[in-house]
Amino acid sequence: MSTPQARAPEECYHCGLPVPPGSPYQVRIDGQERPMCCPGCQAVAQAIVAGGLTDFYRYRTATPAAGSPGLVPEALRQLDLYDRPEVQQSFVRSEAGTVREAALILENIVCAACVWLNERHVGSLPGVLEFSINFATRRARLRWDDSVIHLSEVLAAIAAIGYIAHPYDPHRQDELYRRERGRLLKRLAVAGLGMMQVMMLAVALYAGDYYGIDAELEHFFRWVSLLIASAVVLYSGQGFFINAWRDARNRRVGMDVPVALAIGSTWLASSWATWTRAGEVYFESVTMFVFFLLTSQFLQLGARQRAGQAAEALMRLLPAMALRVGEQGEETVAIADLRPGDRVRIRPGDAVPADGTVLEGLSSVNESLLTGESLPHTRQAGDGLIAGSVNVESPLLMRVDKTGADTTLSAIQRLLDRAQTEKPRIAHLAERGTGWFVGTILALTALAGLVWWQVDPGQAFWVMVAMLVVSCPCALALATPVAVTAATGALTRLGLVTTRGHALEALAQIRHILFDKTGTLTTGELQLDAVIPLRPGVDGERCLALAAALERGSEHPIARVFSARETGLEAHDGLATPGQGMAGRIEGQDYRIGTPAHARAAEHAEVLAAAARRPDASLVVLGDADGGLALFVLSDQLRADARDAIAELQALGLEVELLSGDGTAPVRRVAETLGIGHYAGRMTPADKLERIRALQAGGVVVAMVGDGVNDAPVLAAAQVSVAMANGTELAQASADMILLSEQLRHLPIAVRTARDTVRIIRQNLYWALGYNLIALPVAASGILTPWMAALGMSASSLLVVLNSLRLTGRR
Repeated sequence: MSTPQARAPEECYHCGLPVPPGSPYQVRIDGQERPMCCPGCQAVAQAIVAGGLTDFYRYRTATPAAGSPGLVPEALRQLDLYDRPEVQQSFVRSEAGTVREAALILENIVCAACVWLNERHVGSLPGVLEFSINFATRRARLRWDDSVIHLSEVLAAIAAIGYIAHPYDPHRQDELYRRERGRLLKRLAVAGLGMMQVMMLAVALYAGDYYGIDAELEHFFRWVSLLIASAVVLYSGQGFFINAWRDARNRRVGMDVPVALAIGSTWLASSWATWTRAGEVYFESVTMFVFFLLTSQFLQLGARQRAGQAAEALMRLLPAMALRVGEQGEETVAIADLRPGDRVRIRPGDAVPADGTVLEGLSSVNESLLTGESLPHTRQAGDGLIAGSVNVESPLLMRVDKTGADTTLSAIQRLLDRAQTEKPRIAHLAERGTGWFVGTILALTALAGLVWWQVDPGQAFWVMVAMLVVSCPCALALATPVAVTAATGALTRLGLVTTRGHALEALAQIRHILFDKTGTLTTGELQLDAVIPLRPGVDGERCLALAAALERGSEHPIARVFSARETGLEAHDGLATPGQGMAGRIEGQDYRIGTPAHARAAEHAEVLAAAARRPDASLVVLGDADGGLALFVLSDQLRADARDAIAELQALGLEVELLSGDGTAPVRRVAETLGIGHYAGRMTPADKLERIRALQAGGVVVAMVGDGVNDAPVLAAAQVSVAMANGTELAQASADMILLSEQLRHLPIAVRTARDTVRIIRQNLYWALGYNLIALPVAASGILTPWMAALGMSASSLLVVLNSLRLTGRR
């Protein structure tokens, strides 16, 4: 009979030593309860989790010996962990050379002054190219030169001024939100209970002033009120004092400075009155003040989370695991372990883990959360798959092409982050005015205090407190970022991604909108209708082979008609002339393809004119050194919603123009079909650019919608530009917005949303400024008590947030 082996003792997850039997010490790390051997390891592990540094456990190569310095990870002291390539892989994107870009989450951001301080502090570091923060979502976008400064140094610089920054992770964002919500709820509960108890005692004291009360009983009630109010101030209100001290230490006047002064001075004055038995106490005011402020913060937290839901939903599309197919069969791996070239099995109902190409299978794929298009798309061998889309029907075998930060989904997230962190002009004005505003309030409060000291010394202090409370510029700080975040989130759900912060403001002001034709107003899926030889004895198939060789490598929609053909021919010395066509040498002879003028086919004007009379025809000519060889007649279909979209844009008061490099005849037919009055064909990129500049010279704000390489400079020149999702990467890089849904009917919605956004921002700013202009004199007059001032300030901030959230319901 074999003796059962004793089970090995459980090891401490932190230090590796055996855990004593019955040890009660545990820490929840990455969603799992981990055993600890002693209170010391438990405390350090809790500090690691609280600091958002659980990657220390994931990437450590060995467990430190007991008592060694390694028990406290270096990540807590110098953040070197985040410089490791395997850690950066999931959230850092490499650009040209040593330039890097990352998305971060910042904790302890409470007002616009915090944003200003961090942006100025980090932006001044050598090697930091760009650093911007979205106040509404607390997310930051960082670009830096890794050869000059490392990410750990940037994070340490942020920590040095009292803030915590770590890589953006949607799951960690949820955890931070829940943690912040729980902390606020606890403080709010203490403040609410304390306020109710102090108010009951205050009623007794008020009644005693009127009906009479025993002096000792009154003194006892005051001491009880002091104890309860002290708990509220020191626990529930501690955040205001911490933030105010950080602002003072950094020589910055933030919004918490007047709040902390008001709370602290009221509590100290009432405590002194209690101790000396002389003067009035206002413990009920200070507890109500803290309660109203925390209530406002709690509701604003939920509003900010709701406003940023669209961006958060994007990153949640990715699955945590993938089914990789290797020589040993199938294995489940984390998506972070996928590499380009891996083969992945995607079962029905599974999300696509990375960008790739279908190798085997036929199925439908739902891309609705990415593009806004509700209908699934058929995908088969050779078709591309986008990370985050969902396989609907049958299993697919996919080759991984792009992973991590290189996927389309990550690119969309970066563009959206950039749009939400870049600030429109109106936001810069409000942000710059906040610090000046707070300084002015402090000066006016001091002046009012001096005046009241001469008139009624007993009232002077409470007038100053009311002025500090009522004028806190929280509403001014919230006016713009919440509205911009809500609007960009609403448009993202429609399939229109905003990539620049100024786009909404500029879109609200446009008066002209210019469209390209092919791939924009039309589907861009050109078909070859006919091959017409322009010389006797010319072989049509040979001409198609020459065209395919010339067009191979070009991203123009016309090039795709020819380039997919396998011909065996190869073009050398290729040269693209924007708006004209391609040229190259094949088998020792020079050939050209493109417009009739580019292919030197002017002598075939009658043939060209006859072909141009076909509906929706686009003409492409192939020529050699002697002139035209063949005429290719292509056709394209208008997008189904093009007519309605143009009509809606015109109903919004916009002048719509069609500028195309195609022939004048097909451009005219499209314009007449869609009801566009101003159109022009045979337009080169320089011609389009000249047209835009002519309009801008007349003071007109112009929008441009296009998709091709030749549209890139025109998109960059327009005040606001929209690129189609099927357009070239260069066009999308030059655009302020990307229409992922490829539904033109979303453009009028975008214009209306932009106008509503600017209107709501102005309403918020007018309200914030108007409220302060009215409330400040009222408080200075002595009419407002401190608790009434607290209620008014909280209501003002909530009104701004709720007004901005109207944009989230945009459909």
